Amino acid sequence: MLIWQKVNYIVDLQYCSANNMISSEKDHLDKILAFLNEIGIDALLESLPDQTFLPGLAMRSGALVIDVDKLSFVGDVLHEAGHLACMPSEIRAHMSDTLANTDINNGGEMMAMAWSFAACKHLNLTPDIVFHEAGYKGASSNLIANFENGGGLGVPLLQWNNMCYDIANAEKNNQKPFPHMLKWTCDENKYINT
Repeated sequence: MLIWQKVNYIVDLQYCSANNMISSEKDHLDKILAFLNEIGIDALLESLPDQTFLPGLAMRSGALVIDVDKLSFVGDVLHEAGHLACMPSEIRAHMSDTLANTDINNGGEMMAMAWSFAACKHLNLTPDIVFHEAGYKGASSNLIANFENGGGLGVPLLQWNNMCYDIANAEKNNQKPFPHMLKWTCDENKYINT
């Protein structure tokens, strides 16, 4: 029996069977939740209303809230966590519900895509768990191909946040290039007027 604990909140993940979540999805979710805990992204398992931006997912005051019974794709958890991880704590603490259409959040969307790809690689999960057929307006395979080649949307912004290096800068700094991450959360606020 698998049990997840966060801030004295205990959930028996066997209740995932009510959602008909298959064993591999439960394993993926457990791996993702353990990773988020390790890097300091709060993930809370609780009931959510039927209407959320993505089924079974919401953000509340810098934490990711997951309703396993309503979750459509386990990989969406990793992508939404990327939104939180790619923002400094001063911004992350105020992230809730649907994110406003701002330059910071639009850049955050690109970073979340690259971050979630790198997280898949780090966790030995196939990228199509995040970049599934129902997302990304039919461009999932193109996004995966670009990220596999060390580039793609979001990589320059992750590098700007000192979270990874692109191929050229990795070589100059004697580091591994993206999808290798130097750090998993943004710890420096480089944003103006936050």
